[in-house]
Amino acid sequence: MVVITFAMFLLAAVAFAAGPVKKHEHKSGHALLGANLKTDGTKQIERHGKHSVSADVKGGKIAGFHVQHDTKGSVPVKKYKTHRKMALLDGARSDSAPVDTQLQADLGTEWVAYAYVDDDGNEEYYWFAYEEILDGDTGAIDYVPLN
Repeated sequence: MVVITFAMFLLAAVAFAAGPVKKHEHKSGHALLGANLKTDGTKQIERHGKHSVSADVKGGKIAGFHVQHDTKGSVPVKKYKTHRKMALLDGARSDSAPVDTQLQADLGTEWVAYAYVDDDGNEEYYWFAYEEILDGDTGAIDYVPLN
């Protein structure tokens, strides 16, 4: 029991030390993955600083999502869902535009993102249409913007 309590305290301390998320960066996972979504296997999506982002593709759908840090190893990934399109479909990055300009009316389509926190404290989101995810509902929590 003491070991479990200590482990929970340690995890809380690590989460607190990491601090709050500074900003959200939204990317079109579909555009970054491109034609790789048509072939099975582990596909690298991009490198972001010391992070290597990859997805497991099975039957034309995302079956898993992984982020590996060059020195720290595996990075925790969260799964989000929303009815708002959070990334541009053409894959253009919107670093210069505030997130609010990307928010669009509910299109009836559900979007799913995989996200992680980078070394600068920014949460990086990779958005896919719900239909592109093998099991879109499992583990997905509602996305809430920072503002």
